[in-house]
Amino acid sequence: MPPETNQLLPLILDLHAQIRDAVVAACAAHALDELAGVAEDDAAGDTIYAVDRVSEALLVDFFATRVAPRWPLILFAEGLPPAGVTLPHGSDPAAARIRVLVDPIDGTRGLMYQKRPAWVLTGIAPNCGPTTRLRDITLAVQTEIPLVKQHLCDVLWATSDGPMQAVRFNRLSGERAPLHLRPSRATSIAHGFATISRFFPGMREPLAAIDEAMVRATLGPPQLGKAHCFEDQYICSGGQLYELIAGHDRFVADLRPLLEPYLAARGEALGICCHPYDLCTALIAQRAGVILTDGHGQPCDAPFNLEADVGWIGYANAHIQAQVEPALQAALRDRGVVW
Repeated sequence: MPPETNQLLPLILDLHAQIRDAVVAACAAHALDELAGVAEDDAAGDTIYAVDRVSEALLVDFFATRVAPRWPLILFAEGLPPAGVTLPHGSDPAAARIRVLVDPIDGTRGLMYQKRPAWVLTGIAPNCGPTTRLRDITLAVQTEIPLVKQHLCDVLWATSDGPMQAVRFNRLSGERAPLHLRPSRATSIAHGFATISRFFPGMREPLAAIDEAMVRATLGPPQLGKAHCFEDQYICSGGQLYELIAGHDRFVADLRPLLEPYLAARGEALGICCHPYDLCTALIAQRAGVILTDGHGQPCDAPFNLEADVGWIGYANAHIQAQVEPALQAALRDRGVVW
């Protein structure tokens, strides 16, 4: 772990607190229709809504003034140029000591309609040039952006050589209390939350079929008046990781990129997928004990950039992985999604 990691942590915690407070204030002060307006719709990336703009200027200014003078860096964030922003401005990217990957608001849609909290996500890695990957991240921080009516919100962080840590912040009193989160120790998905993400039209049918086949192979056919398990379509990758960390969910899979050949055969585009900035805090989940793989069952990883489409699977523990993974991979193979 680079020696600056522990020195960077309080700075990132401060940035996240500023973004959280600014976004909550904006949500409290503006009408829903204002925050839900489309500010930018780039065909190459995610749609940027008005609420996303609240954090952008704050983000670049913070790293330029508080971090870059001591640790030259390349900042990658949703809404910034694909090659990132080198700070200090005008400096040589090759001289950067670190690379920083940020999603200022992960879960925009749920937050702007005040349905569910969003998250600020940040991952920091040594600058290994274009070959830098998510697995190189040595510091990760994620901070809950609460609903306006919600006074408690959580902050989680981890380094590559230490355990996950967390605190719960009370917006009314300013108090911060240690928080002890633990992934589920259940040995089955039965009666628990197990989800295959199918947020958007276009892929719901095949993903639902994979989900159904996996659950039937794992738990058997439905029983009269009974529910085998449940799902939670939380449209926020950082939030999904949190649900695994907190023991709320036992299994989550986002398999959208694997469906590209299926959609191409139908003459349809893949649509929006999870990107590396959505998973830049995967280190926190891993240090908490969550098992993360890609769609093929290999360790979860991705390029340290803004554009890659990323599939991932999260298991609360090894028992859940042993129960679900064979059935899931069989369902994917049967449909020609993996081989």
